[in-house]
Amino acid sequence: MNMRFERKLTIPMEVKEMYPLTEPMRAVVAQRAEEIRKVFTGESDRLILIIGPCSADNPDSVLDYISRLRKVQEKVDEKILIIPRIYTGKPRTTGDGYKGLLHQPDPNEKPDMFKGIIATRSLHMRALQETGFSCADEMLYPENYRYLDDLLAYVAIGARSVENQQHRLTASGIDVPVGMKNPTGGDLSVMMNAITAAQHSHTFIYRGWEVQSTGNPLAHAILRGYMNKHGQSMPNYHYDDLMLLSELYAKGNYQNPAVIIDTNHANSGKKPLEQPRIIKEVLFGCRYKSELKQLVKGFMVESYIEDGAQKIGEGCYGKSITDPCLGWDKTERLIYDIAEIL
Repeated sequence: MNMRFERKLTIPMEVKEMYPLTEPMRAVVAQRAEEIRKVFTGESDRLILIIGPCSADNPDSVLDYISRLRKVQEKVDEKILIIPRIYTGKPRTTGDGYKGLLHQPDPNEKPDMFKGIIATRSLHMRALQETGFSCADEMLYPENYRYLDDLLAYVAIGARSVENQQHRLTASGIDVPVGMKNPTGGDLSVMMNAITAAQHSHTFIYRGWEVQSTGNPLAHAILRGYMNKHGQSMPNYHYDDLMLLSELYAKGNYQNPAVIIDTNHANSGKKPLEQPRIIKEVLFGCRYKSELKQLVKGFMVESYIEDGAQKIGEGCYGKSITDPCLGWDKTERLIYDIAEIL
């Protein structure tokens, strides 16, 4: 093979023994999981906001950002349930560029996967311990989910992974909500098939074991826009798009029909300042149509301390080194605006 095998990585059980959760931390994870479950089953009418940096590049600035979210959460608690984004593995369209904390704990240094595994678990643990938030992450590598399965509140399957068999089957064995993004080409049948697969039980190979999953009734859709044949960003958050999704759910035997709207990526054309407008448009559509209000469970927002993005090494604190984000002042105002609309 054209590979150099560097070293055997520590297994999840050993990492958890090195960085164990305390009983109070486990209690917070369980309580948050129940609150989130109730939103997806319709028992709670709170709106979920999965919000945070495009990539968790700097633990200090990420935790600074999440601590700010904690103060806001206390003020909007009756209407909004915040799940901070700590995205530690980043898919890259061409394979080039920063692949996230998992690959490079220090973006200025060469990749180190062992340090990345430790840094990833440590960051999620610090967020839980210091802010009381269990967080969301993208499942870039299904085999790595076990390093974080006792910590995460929410899991996203990316647009480039949603058609992959191992992602779908692993999702069927996860206890928390798993969002399936529509693929970059926009074919909603791919996403719906992924939801079907995730909601059913399967026998498959996972980390060298034959395992059997029981199915995940909280698997659901994430609409993130798509690219047309000319390479142009096309949104899919409009009223007609949501009605179409509602019809697709109605045609199948799905549990807990739900959608999260990703307000950045192709929906905004990677123009993060458009995210507040997109959210408000969707919320007003939900006011008009009760069917949509039941379907739309929340939004996914890319937000950080500073507006925009920077290149690696430019050194601006709290500014994304991947996709551009909405800055903190605008983010705080947005959350309060959402609460007022609700």
